[in-house]
Amino acid sequence: MAEVIIESKQLDLFYGYFQALKKINLQFETNQIAALIGPSGCGKSTFLRCLNRMNDLVDGVKIDGEVLYEKQDIYAPNTNLVELRKQIGMVFQQPNPFPFSVYDNVAFGLRLAGVKDKKLLDEKVEKSLRQAAVWEEVKDKLHTNALSFSGGQQQRICIARVLAVSPKIILLDEPTSALDPISSAKIEETLINLKKEYTIIMVTHNLAQASRISDKTVFFMDGQVVEAAATKKMFLNPEKTATADYLAGKFG
Repeated sequence: MAEVIIESKQLDLFYGYFQALKKINLQFETNQIAALIGPSGCGKSTFLRCLNRMNDLVDGVKIDGEVLYEKQDIYAPNTNLVELRKQIGMVFQQPNPFPFSVYDNVAFGLRLAGVKDKKLLDEKVEKSLRQAAVWEEVKDKLHTNALSFSGGQQQRICIARVLAVSPKIILLDEPTSALDPISSAKIEETLINLKKEYTIIMVTHNLAQASRISDKTVFFMDGQVVEAAATKKMFLNPEKTATADYLAGKFG
C-alpha cells in the first residue's frame, strides 16, 4: 500500500457567500500522479490551491475543515507558509518564468533559502533542469533570458524551478493547456519520470491526458467530488452515471 502524503477532511471553501467546495474528503499517495477532472468552474483548481494555501492570497475566502500534509494540518495557525510552499510546489497554466536568466530562475528559491555556495547552486540547477527534461536544450544558454525560449521550454524551466528546492509534492494547474501537442507530450513524459521521486497532483481538462499519465482520477462537479478511483477503473468502469456522461463528452 502506498503511503498517504496529503489528505483533505470535510473541506469547505467559500468566496464570500458562494460555497465553491463542499465537504471534500480526498487522499493522495506518494509517488503517484493524480488527475483532477471536471467541467469548468467545478472547483478543481480551487481545491488544488487549497493544498498549499494559495487561496490565502484571495480576498474574502473562508476555509473550513482540514488539509493534513504528513499528518499535520497546514491550516494550523503556526504553519510556516514559506516552508509549506517549498515542500508543496506549484506550476501554473501559463508558463511564468521570471524575466531573468534560466540559471537565475532555477536558483531563485535556493538563494532565497540562503544558499550561496556556487558549486552547490551549479549542481542543483543542472540536476533540476535534467529532471525537468530541458537541460539539453538550455545547457549552452543558461545565462539567456528564460522568456526567450518556447512556451514548452518555459514550462519545463518552471518545473525545474519548483524541483530545485526539493519539494515532496508538485501541484500543476493545467500545465499543458497553453502548449502545442509536441510540447505537451514532453511535459507528460517528464511528469511520468518525476513520479518516481515526487507526488504529483494535476488539474487537467484533457481527458486523454488524464487517462494516459495518471494513476488516480478525481471527478469534480459543482464543488463536490462525484467519484475518485484508480484511473483505469474510472475510465473503463465508472460507478456514477454523471462520471460516465462526462467521460463520454455529454457535457463539460
